[in-house]
Amino acid sequence: MKVIILGAGAIGSLYGAKLSKSNDAILVARKRHADIINKRGLKITGFENKTYRLRAATKINKIEKDTLIILTTKVYDSEKAIKQIKKQLRKDTVILCLQNGYGSEEVVKKIIGKKCLVLRGITAVGTSFLKPGTIKMNNVGYTAIEKSWKSKEIAENFSECGLKAYVSKNIKEDIWKKLFMNCVLNPITGIFKIKNYKIADKKLKPLRDEIIKECIAVAKKDGFKFSFKSVESIIGRVRKSKNYSSMYQDLLKGKRTEIDYLNGAVVKLGKKYGVKCPVNESLVRMIRFLETRR
Repeated sequence: MKVIILGAGAIGSLYGAKLSKSNDAILVARKRHADIINKRGLKITGFENKTYRLRAATKINKIEKDTLIILTTKVYDSEKAIKQIKKQLRKDTVILCLQNGYGSEEVVKKIIGKKCLVLRGITAVGTSFLKPGTIKMNNVGYTAIEKSWKSKEIAENFSECGLKAYVSKNIKEDIWKKLFMNCVLNPITGIFKIKNYKIADKKLKPLRDEIIKECIAVAKKDGFKFSFKSVESIIGRVRKSKNYSSMYQDLLKGKRTEIDYLNGAVVKLGKKYGVKCPVNESLVRMIRFLETRR
């Protein structure tokens, strides 16, 4: 399979490296990252220690027949990234949006219409961008892919390359499950500058509970019923995680965060459905303040 990774940050670089085992994969990255990969390969540390030899470029000049494009940019960069390749897209191109947040795939569909197949994916693989040419793999995780005529083939390909993947029975429900986690984990770790496992601290329980309650209320209006206990169990998965959340990493590096597509998306949906989300709205405002200090 021909694969283009559009947005070679930590996640994109890992997927590109793994998929290069059995596919013609190319990473679209910033110049420094691309130059080092082309010269020395992409080094992965942490869960595994290996250097992968694959191609990298700063832009795509041509999209060949039957190409899978994996979009791993930050959601706020999706529009710019897709507009740059819109004219090159083919009917047999498939775009897999492997991003955080609620509605990231809709950003892409709005730009390209029905020009090609657009799928949403969810990843639970933890990664960190250490420096150009080097990333850290924190866990194995999994990839859930939206149902389509192409999804089984993609999932099998991913799994053969060491990226555990499956076709989701209900991708919208999976999006909500990941959103619960992100709405609690990311802003709390970013604001208090703590590792993931520390959100399980008993002193943070009242804050966690209020975030969860608001998210459950909005999810219910969106057509998905979750019990408080089931959402707590989702959040509980990070109790042993000594990783830094993506939002904390972004703030440390002085980058813009994806808060508008996480807690911000819950607030926006809440307004649509008439559900008040004062705690999530406060978290959005706090993260935006921290962003202004970059």
